[in-house]
Amino acid sequence: MPDSTNTTEATLLEVRDITVEYVTQGQRFAAISDVSMDIAKGETLGLVGESGCGKSTTGRAIIQLPTPTAGSVKFEGRELTELTHTDMRPIRKRLQIIFQDPVSSLNPRRRVKDIVAEPLIISGMTNKAEIDAKVREVLNAVGMDPDITLDRRPHQFSGGQCQRICIARSLIMEPNLIVCDEPVSALDVSVQAQILNLLEDMKERYGLTLLFISHDLAVVKNISDRVAVMYLGKFCELASSERIYEAPAHPYTAGLMATIPEIGDKSIDNAMALTGEIPSPLNPPSGCRFRTRCPHAQEKCAAEEPAFSEIEPGHQVACHFPLLGE
Repeated sequence: MPDSTNTTEATLLEVRDITVEYVTQGQRFAAISDVSMDIAKGETLGLVGESGCGKSTTGRAIIQLPTPTAGSVKFEGRELTELTHTDMRPIRKRLQIIFQDPVSSLNPRRRVKDIVAEPLIISGMTNKAEIDAKVREVLNAVGMDPDITLDRRPHQFSGGQCQRICIARSLIMEPNLIVCDEPVSALDVSVQAQILNLLEDMKERYGLTLLFISHDLAVVKNISDRVAVMYLGKFCELASSERIYEAPAHPYTAGLMATIPEIGDKSIDNAMALTGEIPSPLNPPSGCRFRTRCPHAQEKCAAEEPAFSEIEPGHQVACHFPLLGE
């Protein structure tokens, strides 16, 4: 399991050994297993991996939607897994999420001013003038003209505009941590850049801490301070953004890097390119979960699960035969 970074007073979120289990076809399986991480105040931690690896499940488990089957989630030093729904309500003011699909996450029957104001109303604010002023403030902050936006409904906006509205809704309570669940995956490339720049601006303006979930490594590189790589419900590598891109230590990370298109003479490294199908989480491989697709797999990989260990300061990997940046 990850030892993560050293826990300090600046640590905002501490996640230890969380597991989320579901039952399907009469069989219980773990969507994520023994996931651990720390996120410092003001940091952006990127979480990457192929579709179905458990990224979104991890993000939702952190905000207790649903509560993890096992493990610990401490936010601002307080254990969230032991809290009731009522006890969680005041904490949710400081712990928000931006959902993956900006259109379906907005109520089509409600006007934008009601959508953005709803968290304030739920929290108990009753002064209409204060609510209206706050709504206008956050809409202006995300680049939406309140005079044009307030009385319209979601279907009257583009996907990028809907995502800006979602970001405004998440900012209205001035949270400390926002889980960004693939916030740009449904958007055009040009709009993705706008939303990413907006998130960076909002991070600086509001002093935010972000968990940025994405399957696009190029996107994660541009916005993250550190990057965690996930495969089939487990972390396989964790390092600073610069280091993990210049020297990936896990074969899976290197395989993901090989798929990033580059301009010029560089081409995909066929020796590292990912092959084969992702195993079913209902029946994951023994030992290392990546061994069935790994070009470096040996007998030890099938017999023994690799421990998450530090191979250099701040760089952790779960692999018996790490690449060490080769």
